[in-house]
Amino acid sequence: MIRIIALIAAFTLYAYSSLGISTAHAQALTTSGNTPIEITADDSLEWDRKNKTFTARTNAKAVQGTAAVAGDILRAEYREANGNDMQIWRFTSEGNVVLTSGDSKAYGDNAVYLMDEGLATMTGSDLRLNAPGQNVTARDKFEYYVAEGRLIATGNAQITQRNQKGQTNTLRSDRMVANLEDSPAGQRTLKTLEAFDNVVINTPTEILTGTYGIYNTASNSAEIKGNVKITRGPNILVGERAEVNLNTGISRLFGDPAAGENGRVRGVFYPGAQ
Repeated sequence: MIRIIALIAAFTLYAYSSLGISTAHAQALTTSGNTPIEITADDSLEWDRKNKTFTARTNAKAVQGTAAVAGDILRAEYREANGNDMQIWRFTSEGNVVLTSGDSKAYGDNAVYLMDEGLATMTGSDLRLNAPGQNVTARDKFEYYVAEGRLIATGNAQITQRNQKGQTNTLRSDRMVANLEDSPAGQRTLKTLEAFDNVVINTPTEILTGTYGIYNTASNSAEIKGNVKITRGPNILVGERAEVNLNTGISRLFGDPAAGENGRVRGVFYPGAQ
């Protein structure tokens, strides 16, 4: 049980630093400061003065520092200020989109980054985030709200991570939300991670299922709710809610008194089972 909930904690340390829905990327690709944004393409770069857009075609890329967005077509929309200044406020990328920040890459079919709102949204048929040792996939979209410090993966969201032994752990649910906060050192850190609907956590030895899960960094604890089931081989633990304290190593499974006999917590164990 401890290993299962630890997987949630491990995911949160990664998710907010992965490009496409990350603080680092959303804050780096900006028109503020002195670092220029460079747009390149193999085919053409079209400047539409009337509609205030730049459209780059074929292997198009926009780069600023260590952050980049690339795709078959890249469109930058800008506004004019102080006569000659061009302030880009929106990026749209279509086809074979790759967002890069450091060692992390995000892949999809389309990406939209609204610089004023601080909202990065990525969609596609093969939506994924890759970082050293970890991968995130989703069916519908990735979203990162910079000002709110909220990261969302929607639609069969899944995180795959390899532990120190090289074994694979996964966390899957219909939707995942990471809520971040600013630390005294000025860096964003995870506050809570929530997993909604059809929550399934797989480790090399156990499977845990439920309808809702939340991990809290302040207490270093996690809670799983709704038809909780823990399976290890043929052995099964069943309850309505599970609490795990990662500091003490104590796990507790609770039943549902309102459900009467059917709501009792239950464990079924098979002696000698591997």
